[in-house]
Amino acid sequence: MTAIVNNQFSVRAWSAFAPGLESAEDWRAWAAHPRLPQGDDAPALVEMPAMQRRRLERLGRMALQVAWRCQPDTAAALPLVFASRHGDISRTFEMLTGLARGEPLSPTHFGLSTHNAIAAQYSIARGLTGNYLAVSASPEAAEAAVVEALALIADGAPEVLVVVYDGPVPADYAEYRDEPEAFYAWAWRIGPPRADLPTYSLEPGDGVAAPSGLPHGLDVLRFFLSDETRLRAPQSGRCWRRHA
Repeated sequence: MTAIVNNQFSVRAWSAFAPGLESAEDWRAWAAHPRLPQGDDAPALVEMPAMQRRRLERLGRMALQVAWRCQPDTAAALPLVFASRHGDISRTFEMLTGLARGEPLSPTHFGLSTHNAIAAQYSIARGLTGNYLAVSASPEAAEAAVVEALALIADGAPEVLVVVYDGPVPADYAEYRDEPEAFYAWAWRIGPPRADLPTYSLEPGDGVAAPSGLPHGLDVLRFFLSDETRLRAPQSGRCWRRHA
């Protein structure tokens, strides 16, 4: 068992992608002056064989690109936690629209629309042998992912790869939006606290965050890249803390 004290952890490696934002320098500049990413950019994902890459929509490519950059080739047994509020909802909406028109449902499209499909494609493409999870928790999917990762570390995993990704819902669902939306994906490889790295924790809170102008999952990345010491979640009030 690995000791996790007060839910503290360090981020051993990170990667992120959004339209117009790819390098670490891009992201640090963005965190200093955050804005909602806009554009049609998608990562090349050249690491993945073309036959498998063609099965992915834009959101899946983004999630797998940041995951690939954070996971060493030698870490085949690294546990994975993929987290998204909506998942690949555009694919699901396309299938529902077809069903409403009386069209037959494609088993392939259905299989690729499930919430764990993007994680599964990554696991297959890289020949991974570790545990993987796919979680969703309304706007607090990032919090749910880190809670799962900390549990895996406490159970003996030396590190866990966390991948958080999301995109806008189709226009037909616009009236249900409760936060700004944009395409983005980020990954952290986290482990127990390390003396040479900043230490973070996720703790119970007693208040909720004010609107930030960003999707909450993206605001968590902004907090990580900033010098701020606290960030509250928008519903539960759970608090991210930077300790050093």
